[in-house]
Amino acid sequence: MGKPIPKIGSRRNGRIGSRKNARKIPKGVIHVQASFNNTIVTVTDVRGQVISWSSAGTCGFKGTRRGTPFAAQTAAGNAIRTVADQGMQRAEVMIKGPGLGRDAALRAIRRSGILLSFIRDVTPMPHNGCRPPKKRRV
Repeated sequence: MGKPIPKIGSRRNGRIGSRKNARKIPKGVIHVQASFNNTIVTVTDVRGQVISWSSAGTCGFKGTRRGTPFAAQTAAGNAIRTVADQGMQRAEVMIKGPGLGRDAALRAIRRSGILLSFIRDVTPMPHNGCRPPKKRRV
């Protein structure tokens, strides 16, 4: 019987933690997805690889409180705190969705001290695509 081959990403050989902290990212992209029920903030590098992410649900908000502006502000602060420690100074912001957390997340990003090169709204807009669902009768 030969020795078992260790998995490349296993926690025993300690590769995951050391690789995460070793990267220095001077510039990145912050994606904010604000729906009516939740706000997800993802920080990527320029190539699109995820460095850090947070959402209102992972910050401890449950149910209808996840869609509030305060929950979005908390989620944005959590996501940015980890990348600020890794040395990110400049960022681009992409905002998607109609939720209440759009402005609150952007305010939290501005307050973090990261220089924003531009802010872009990437909400998908149909050019009269699919037929909408029928109107509710209450």
